[in-house]
Amino acid sequence: MSAEQSTGEQEERTAEPDRDPLSQGAPGVPATGRGPGGGEPSLKPYDHPTAGWGAALSVGKVLARTREPVEGPRATLLMNHENKGFDCPGCAWPDDRKGLHLDICENGIKHVTWEMTPKRAGKAFFAEHTVSELETWTDFALEDQGRLVGPLVYDPGSDRYTPISWEDAFAMVGERLRSLDSPDQAAFYTSGRLSNEGSFLYQLWVREFGTNNLPDCSNMCHEASGRALTASIGTGKGTVMLDDWDQAEAVFLLGVNAASNAPRMLTRLAEAHRRGARIVHINPLVEAAAGRTIVPHDFAAMAAFHATPTGSMNVQPRIGGDLALIRGVAKAVLEAAERDPHAIDREFIARHTEAFEEYRRICAETEWAEIEHGSGVGRERIRRLADVYMESRRTIIAWCLGVTQQEHGVDTVREIVNLLLLRGNIGREGAGPCPIRGHSNVQGNRTCGIDHHPKEAFLDRLEEVCGITAPRSPGLDTVRTLEALERGDVKVLIGMGGNFAMAVPDTARAAEALRRCELTVHVSTKLNRSHLVHGREALILPCLGRSERDVRAGTEQGVTVEDSMSMVHLSYGMKRPASPHLVSEPAIICGLARATLPESATPWERYADDYDAVRDTMGEVLDGFEDFNRRVRRPLGFRIAQPARERVFLTGSGKAEFSTADVPDTDPGDGLLTLSTVRSHDQWNTTVYSDDDRYRGLSNLRTAVFMNREDMSDRGLREFDHVDVTSIAKDGRRRTVYGYRAVPYDIPRGCATGYMPEMNALLPLGDFSPQSGQPLMKHMRVEIRRADPSASDPPNK
Repeated sequence: MSAEQSTGEQEERTAEPDRDPLSQGAPGVPATGRGPGGGEPSLKPYDHPTAGWGAALSVGKVLARTREPVEGPRATLLMNHENKGFDCPGCAWPDDRKGLHLDICENGIKHVTWEMTPKRAGKAFFAEHTVSELETWTDFALEDQGRLVGPLVYDPGSDRYTPISWEDAFAMVGERLRSLDSPDQAAFYTSGRLSNEGSFLYQLWVREFGTNNLPDCSNMCHEASGRALTASIGTGKGTVMLDDWDQAEAVFLLGVNAASNAPRMLTRLAEAHRRGARIVHINPLVEAAAGRTIVPHDFAAMAAFHATPTGSMNVQPRIGGDLALIRGVAKAVLEAAERDPHAIDREFIARHTEAFEEYRRICAETEWAEIEHGSGVGRERIRRLADVYMESRRTIIAWCLGVTQQEHGVDTVREIVNLLLLRGNIGREGAGPCPIRGHSNVQGNRTCGIDHHPKEAFLDRLEEVCGITAPRSPGLDTVRTLEALERGDVKVLIGMGGNFAMAVPDTARAAEALRRCELTVHVSTKLNRSHLVHGREALILPCLGRSERDVRAGTEQGVTVEDSMSMVHLSYGMKRPASPHLVSEPAIICGLARATLPESATPWERYADDYDAVRDTMGEVLDGFEDFNRRVRRPLGFRIAQPARERVFLTGSGKAEFSTADVPDTDPGDGLLTLSTVRSHDQWNTTVYSDDDRYRGLSNLRTAVFMNREDMSDRGLREFDHVDVTSIAKDGRRRTVYGYRAVPYDIPRGCATGYMPEMNALLPLGDFSPQSGQPLMKHMRVEIRRADPSASDPPNK
């Protein structure tokens, strides 16, 4: 079957959520489903402070559900604690350096108690349920079965997963990989939860095997940030440290839903407001984090119900309008510089930047009408934003996936850097670019070698230290891995964490591609959709969770992670493992590597039992990891040096480079809207805890599409009316999800949002940014119309 044939007809019925979406999944496009509770949908605007007592009440309920009266509360005290604590498996916000004993948040506790559940999915469970039956379950129901307790192999005769020994599982993978005609017929995916040690071992195994096919979640989230920052300032990371947030006089947040996706940021925003800093939220949605907060560990504020503002100004560009908006701010700054020579930092620009005059010219030539049309924001509002920027001596600009998962994500991040360069806001305390990474070690994965297109210098060093011959041809990223699976060019997929089948775009097509594999292997803690969308042969290899003790050869082992601001620190589990048959991720990788490479001189057995030995090797290979074992045992670990923070720019010119991209046209066309996928507050990536979204005021509904009230009126829609949402791909093909509910919300005209992973079904595999390779999960052209009852069976409500 050709790729074109596999995508179906021009009009595809992708999913029908309200045709009983929560009890079964449509073939190939499963519904992610409803958590506990149920009931009719309701919408009530949230007008309370974020965090505070609402979060405390939620945490109390979450801890009660774990049925761990001792270990649950103990976990909250040890999470993100420097003294033998474990790193939160949720977001990548840095640990507080002020000695706080409760550097935690509601969603972090949800995440860790999710893996501390007393429920178990063991031999009896899999004997009772076939894979075909499990495919009809919701994603919530699958994960709600609890922790996996031992390795499993798919038995096609019974259509069940059955127990297998670790030795046999490793041997099965090794035999299959060695039988391939080329190492490039295998791909090795990584989620953001894998430790630094695990990441290094994983890429070492894969490269010694002979391929650079290392797709990872960065390909779908912050690839644009890395490419843009490397081009502009010579490093793929931000220059900001957590201490800088205490010195900034202005903070701009673009495409960030802090209260749900990085809740510990709220503490910094509240402190910034108290000292008089300006905090600007730039987002199509006005999120709760732009309002007020009560910091839970501020006991006086909690007792007095005293909330602190976390925002000074809201700017709502249309989806995809961020580049035009930032160009408008830069244009206003440069216009001011014609009257006031201090409006820009001329000395910094002359000494440390390249192509300023060309950038000044393109700003002058970009008409205000074009900026207003592209951004959806009026000129005076943009000028006011420029005033805030010019009144600040130290400005941080932070951004998340609302910026990067766009067609022009790389150009937009580079435009952010342009604006910072105008006033010398790089290499200055309290200032700089700050990408907000979403998962706990997604940045560390890339630092430690998970990269489908590695640098030659890294491969040279890896060969020299580890004695291997590393492949030099670029490997496959996530999108191209899916395309290769579909063609049959990749026959084995190994996934280290995550829920690959649901995280990727075009979920129906991805499911078909995965089923063509000769072998799929997933290292996981719980059952998820990826285990059911399997190859001809399939393995599930359950691993220890971040909160669980890891003892190897009689010695307690710790792993390291790198946070969003380049701090590296140790993490030690504190809880007895969910099963004596669970194995750590580093040990699983070493077992797979030895079975694949039986003649390898790499000391895989030693690495499996002694993570200090792994770190010694990493210290020889990785820049910034010298003397790794000693430095990481300092309080709170160490920070990887960022040359650009010292105004050392490792670009071709040796200077920070201004970019000169055109402002893109963000108009989706007559009658169409631009749709962005988002997460709910009660969700972490593809894991959905319930159907509630407290901060957006929505209850008992995930098959929702948030719309501007006037756009709803134009279509004759009222609150909770059933609608069909159709995406229009670049090649003209259409995909539709049926029976969603229209929800009025404060969002610019012409824009809409809905939850991932459900709406990933709308995004065609071929719709990715040519700049970054990222799927356009926040930049889809869609048509929304009242549901057609004749299209299928009537809705079940």
